[in-house]
Amino acid sequence: MPTFTRRQVLASAALLALAAGTPAKAATYQVTIQGMAYSPASFKVAAGDTIIFVNSDRMPHTATAEDGAFDTGQIAPGQSARVTIPAGTHPYFCTFHPGMKGVATAS
Repeated sequence: MPTFTRRQVLASAALLALAAGTPAKAATYQVTIQGMAYSPASFKVAAGDTIIFVNSDRMPHTATAEDGAFDTGQIAPGQSARVTIPAGTHPYFCTFHPGMKGVATAS
């Protein structure tokens, strides 16, 4: 059975880590709620990214995925809520104002 020095083991471990690549850091994006609309209403991000929904209206809103992938809960005026977007295409809406709609796509 071969014997390896500590330096050889560390060098091999470093090469394996480099070859595997460093995982990408999740990004954070903002969606503003104003005038009874999401801006932007539709967006594409990487799976695992965070979206901050900021309510700039004078009434409460939500951002609720139709498939249950995320739900901000009630966001009071002047407040915000964070959600992490899983992989897939997720139409979302406001539970208080169902005419407010958007689509979050993550790959």
